[in-house]
Amino acid sequence: MNANDIELLTKVGPGTPLGSMMRQYWVPAVMSSELVAGGAPVRLALLGEKLIAFRQKDGSVGIMDHKCPHRCASLFYGRNEEGGIRCSYHGWQFDVNGNCTDMPNVAPHQRFESKVKVKAYKTFERAGLVWVYMGDRAEAPPLPAMEAALLPPEETEVTFIMRDCSWLQALEGDIDTSHFGFLHAGSVDPDTIPEDDIQRWALYDRAPQYHVADTDWGTMYAAYRKADPGNTYWRFAHFIMPFWTLVPDAKFDGHILARAWVPMDDTHTMHVMIRWTGVKRRARGRKDGSEIPGLSFAHDFLPNTTDWYGRWRLRANLSNDHFLDRESQSEIYCGISGVHLQDQALTESMGPIVDFASEHLAPSDRMIVRTRRRIIESTRAFVEAGVVPPGVDNPQVALGARSGDFIAPESIGWLEAYSDEIRRAKNPTGLLSYAAE
Repeated sequence: MNANDIELLTKVGPGTPLGSMMRQYWVPAVMSSELVAGGAPVRLALLGEKLIAFRQKDGSVGIMDHKCPHRCASLFYGRNEEGGIRCSYHGWQFDVNGNCTDMPNVAPHQRFESKVKVKAYKTFERAGLVWVYMGDRAEAPPLPAMEAALLPPEETEVTFIMRDCSWLQALEGDIDTSHFGFLHAGSVDPDTIPEDDIQRWALYDRAPQYHVADTDWGTMYAAYRKADPGNTYWRFAHFIMPFWTLVPDAKFDGHILARAWVPMDDTHTMHVMIRWTGVKRRARGRKDGSEIPGLSFAHDFLPNTTDWYGRWRLRANLSNDHFLDRESQSEIYCGISGVHLQDQALTESMGPIVDFASEHLAPSDRMIVRTRRRIIESTRAFVEAGVVPPGVDNPQVALGARSGDFIAPESIGWLEAYSDEIRRAKNPTGLLSYAAE
């Protein structure tokens, strides 16, 4: 990558090439449960903008610039009243669409409500999330159509976790499969893993081979290793434009999830995960029934605060070395307990924005290289030629994406193996299809 590539991939604010491209998509902004009808507004840092989110008493949601257009006082201090948010400074009120509906400190014959507007964005709610469209189209694009985004609310689990680093280095942890055999399971003896847990093949061979390809929705990879005689162990995963990943941390059959790495700004990221509760993650145990240490999926959060970066922060963080315990490294490879926290510690350790110029990428990084190239090319095509980014107008293409691992005969090719598993997979939304290039 050259300096222009690095600049493009790391700057997300208004007017930047990548920020403009990302704004063409619907973005998961906040949990629906965080916004109480008639309750306090929430500060929201998103794509380099400082916004507020609030829910009116009638249930409608507003996401808008936090500055009142009168004197630029923050609407975070406003009153969530019937009909909208009212600035506490002079009483000007704005509805969820940003329209000024009242300016009570101005004499009736001198008011000009129709000429004043807060920059506000279109929203909708689905899968326990408030989604926002921050682009400049008069009519927003079609709604997201990934499997996980279409699940029934009662079968959907949503998790938010903030990360103190650039969105890209956070995301790339999800499309780097070879780190599983080290960071997460480097101390695990594969002979102690139950024979019905096919992940043991990833530990017998910690240096997989890869197939990588562009897709209609972004990129995909297949990491493969020899399994029992005549079979191949596959791990498939995807990058979905502009910042989604589907990771292979469960059996392919019912593994319905999507993970977004939403840029709050250039150096802070909100991880958003949507997961189907119909299939639980596989057990992390040994043949003797004991639990493998360090592989918990539990999260220990600090209490949320009201500042721009105060939501969904983990108690273990850079200030306390992510609770690194050197004495535990004989059993936990990195000395940090918790799968997500292990990833978070290493990506945050790279700094707010990784020094790309110091990298020495290897063949094991093929998916990272392919994905960076896909983002760069899509962004430049949009900015320079107006080419609509992948999946904006046809988000249903992502219904061809499913991640996970499985065993298949070594006699069949990787895309054939993938399509066979798609046809056999559980399909709770009734919409899953095979559509890889």
